[in-house]
Order: sequence, then structure tokens, then C-alpha cells
Amino acid sequence: MKKRIVFLLLIFLSFWGGFLLQKPLFMLYNGAIGKGTALADYFRVLYHGASLDAATAGYLTAIPWLVILISFWLKRVPLRKILGGYYLLIALIVSCIGIADMSLYPFWGFKLDASIFQYLDSPKNAMASVSAGFIALRIVFILILAALLSLWWFTVTPQKLEAARQRLAGTGLTLLLGGVLFIIIRGGVTESTSNIGQAYFCNDEFLNHSAVNPAFSLLASAGKTQKYEEMFDFFPEEERKALFEGLYPTQGENTVELLNTRRPNILVILMEGFGGVFVEPLGGVPDVSPNLNRLAKEGIFFTNCYANSFRTDRGTLCTFSGYQSFPTLSVMKIPAKSRTLPALAEKLVKEGYQTDFLYGGDINFTNMKSYLLGSGYQKLTADTDFPLSQKQNAWGVNDDVTFDFLYNVLKERKNGPWHTAFLTLSSHEPFEVPYHRLNENIPNAFAFTDECLGKFIDRMKQLPQWKNLLIICLPDHGFYYPREGFAQSPRIHHIPMLWLGGAVKQPMVVDKLMNQTDLVATLLGQLGMEHQEFNFSRNVLGKEYTYPFAYYTYNNGVAFIDSTGVTVLDNNSGQTVMDEPVPSERRLKLGKAILQSSYDDLGRR
Repeated sequence: MKKRIVFLLLIFLSFWGGFLLQKPLFMLYNGAIGKGTALADYFRVLYHGASLDAATAGYLTAIPWLVILISFWLKRVPLRKILGGYYLLIALIVSCIGIADMSLYPFWGFKLDASIFQYLDSPKNAMASVSAGFIALRIVFILILAALLSLWWFTVTPQKLEAARQRLAGTGLTLLLGGVLFIIIRGGVTESTSNIGQAYFCNDEFLNHSAVNPAFSLLASAGKTQKYEEMFDFFPEEERKALFEGLYPTQGENTVELLNTRRPNILVILMEGFGGVFVEPLGGVPDVSPNLNRLAKEGIFFTNCYANSFRTDRGTLCTFSGYQSFPTLSVMKIPAKSRTLPALAEKLVKEGYQTDFLYGGDINFTNMKSYLLGSGYQKLTADTDFPLSQKQNAWGVNDDVTFDFLYNVLKERKNGPWHTAFLTLSSHEPFEVPYHRLNENIPNAFAFTDECLGKFIDRMKQLPQWKNLLIICLPDHGFYYPREGFAQSPRIHHIPMLWLGGAVKQPMVVDKLMNQTDLVATLLGQLGMEHQEFNFSRNVLGKEYTYPFAYYTYNNGVAFIDSTGVTVLDNNSGQTVMDEPVPSERRLKLGKAILQSSYDDLGRR
């Protein structure tokens, strides 16, 4: 039994060690010395990429693990003969992936992913930029590396296994090891599973890419690569273009100036699920958010805003990249696409802002970490930065703790400009919070976040930092409550947006129909910054915004709202499921045109 267990440990460590060794080779091949990469950076890359390497090694260990499990019930097992072919096959695959990743990175600037398959149908064009010698040399390297790897793995494998004496105990222990292997593959026992984002650790894209396991990157993206531009082709190109023309203006002077400074410090509070159903001035349940109701009278209250999507990963990207939502995918989960998007933080960094992001939960979830670092946030604070005693929510650290943390950080800031983003957490299922003002747990959880927000704002008003501060409160998505009526109706997607702080000139109500994606262009417009790259974000206070409308997506469906009413389309059935107050062919066509245009745009990225 001992021989079998030792073998499993050795083969896992052998797979893992090979992936770890690949990292410095990748860095050296791609000019790490010329980039001035410090020795400590090599160790940081190894450390932060080790978990993805371990997950990939776990996948490769699954077959040897299965053979060992079966071997307890056989008299004699020629282990090397059984696994020799497997070793050779995966050695060739791993070598191809590793060499291709190193070789293509100087041309592509990103890790090997499934986009390589888009070029395999035209190998002549794909290889037009390199010589035959370039290809031949790498084939030789692949063969040599595959031979070395398979020999290494073959060496740590016992030639044969004799009949086991303790079959039941050995089987039980091997099953236990299988459970450990599953946890390694999954990436732990938290909500997030293994994803590329967990290897990201800094704002240096080269170091982040060096930390990512190329085999994992390729496999993780394989199921997500599609020809997006061919999806939802409702109209011929000329008709689509004519319908879409002018819907998203990217220029135009402000019709009103909201701020008393062009360079305020900016805090964006992304409020988990805090839809208008809990905000009384928007027709929501009374007494859930008395603080937000009170503060709405002190700042600039946008009363006719709609979330673009229905999940945090999508709403976060819509908010900070001003990019469209999609009914069949999450762009945040596709690093090959999300890294091409413009972002508010990136824009502000270029203007001299310092940036950071705070979240009390697992920031690796849904590739959030890779998106945030790639979009310009220079420092991330998440659940792992708080003591274990403060993690009293199933998702991480409750809002009272994180708001208090945020206050203590901001009160020490003397220099600017800076931009901080904060994603709240407590108003999320299972809605268990250290607060008991309301009887029902769902509205009580939202009331808790509202209480934390109110206390935070009142404390900030007492600081000198308040004078030059702009606070923007905006939900990531709406919430279906009470659970009656149509779950995808505008009522559920209607959200508040509130601008507060000493940087605000005077209280005001803005009732223009808009989306959360419009935050970026509207804010940059007030800061006097160009925003043409945000092609799905509109300055709703600009002169060019002459046709107010809102658009949102849900699970394979879209909705379009303008002054004439709302149309909701279910793409599964191809039928409109809401068309009020009277059916409108124009609303339906415009919603389809935006959907088609958004997939076309994603396909080009």
C-alpha cells in the first residue's frame, strides 16, 4: 500500500514541478532580463501561479490515481506498461502547449488560449509571419522536451505492483487522496473555483501572464471561444448599422455641470443587488433604506437608471468598463476579451489618479481579480486581508467591517487624486447579517447595508477629505422582490444611482432614462475627459444624448425601454414576453440591433 501512495505523491509532484519549471523559462525566453525583472519577481510568479499549476497537475494525476485505485483488487499490475503510453501522450501535449505559449507570446502579448484554434483552419496564413526554420526548431524542442518529461515521469513510476495485502484500507486511503485531489483541482473549498484570475497578483501584465499555467489557460478558454459576431444575426449589416446609428453617442458638451472641481477624489460604492425595489422614492418597499432615501435629497439622484444585467460579474464589468451586457455569457470570465475593454480606473490612472478596489469576499470569483488588475486597479483588498474572526458571512466579511475599514483608510489619505471602488457583500443570499431591525431576512439584509452606508457617509462628512470627495452609489444589479409578477420586468432592473460629497455643487434630481453603463461616460464628461473608447456608454447629460432609452439582458433574453414603453424578448422562443403599453415593432428592432451589435463588437475584440 505504501508503495502505491508514495507513487501517487511523486507523480503529482513531478507534474507540478514541471509546470513550475516552465515559468522561469517562459520569462527568460520572453525577455525578462531586458525588462528589468528582479529575482524576487521570479519567486512571486512561482508563488502566485502555483495553485493553477497544482490544479493542472491534479487533472493529469487523475488517470494514475484511477489505476492505483483499481490495482488494489488485482494480483499484479505492470504499472509502467499501463501508464507509459499515457505519459508519452500528455508529454507531447504539455510540450506543444508550453513551447507554443513561449513562442507565440511575443507576437500576441497574451497567454495561449483557445483563440489559437481560430487560426488552425488556415495554417498557411497563421505561419506566414515566421520562417520554416522557426517552426522546425520548435518541433525539435517539443520532441526533446516530451522525451525528457515522459522519461522523468516513467522513472518515478514503479515497474510493477504486487498484490495488495490491505485492500480495503488501501482503497479507502486512495479514495481519501482522490478527495484531496479534487479539492486541489477545484482550487479549494471556497465559492470560487480554479480560474485564470487567481494567478494575477500585480499591475505588471507580463508577470501576471507568466504566472498563468498555459495548459489551464487553453483548456479553460476552449469552451468559451465562439464566433460571437455570427450570433444573433437578426438583420443584414446595412439594416443593423442603420438601426444602431446614433444610439450610443460618444461625444457632446455637458448641458449641466454637476461638480465644483474637475479632479475630485472618487469613491464608487457598488451596492450588491440593491435594486429600486428597496428604495422608497423609486416605488420600492418602504422603510428598507431610510438612509439612502435621506441622502438622495442631499446629492444628485438619478431616478430612471436601469441595470444592464442580473449578476455581479456582469454588472461590475458594465459599471467600470461601460461595456454592454450579454444574455449568454459573462465577459469577465473570458480574459481574452475582458482585457481588451477600456476601463474607468485605467482612464483615471492616465490622469494621475491612484486606484484601489475593496471587496469583503473572494476576489478570485468569476475571474474578477484578473479583470480588476487588468482594468487599472493598482491595489486589491479582499477577504484574505481580514482576520478569520471577521468572516462571519458565507461570502466573506460583512459590510459593517468593510465600511469601517474603508473609512479608516480614507481618513488617512492626504494626497490625491485617488479613485477607490468598493463592492458591498451583505445584501446577498443567505441574507444572514448582524442586524435585526426588520422581521423578514431579505429586506433586513438590505436594511443592514443601508445602515452601514448611512453611518459611513455621516462619518465622512466630518473629515476634511469630504470637501473634494465624490461618492457614487450604484447597484451592480437589481433584485427580484417581492417574488411576484414577471421576473424580468423593468421593475426588477430599475436601480438607484446617487452622487454625493463635497465635490457636488448642489442637490439635483436627474430623471433621464439611462443604464448603469452610462456612468463612465457621464462621469468622464463631468471631469472634462474624452470617452470615445467607451462605445456602449453615453454621457446622459451631454448635448448629443437626444434619445433616452435603457437596455438590459437576462438569461438569453433582452429588453428595450424608451418613452413609449417596454419590450422584452425571449431569445429561446423568439417571442416577445412583454410589450407594453402597446406592442412596438420599433422597440423590438432596436433591442435586436443592440444585441446583434454588441456580439459583433465582442467578436472583433
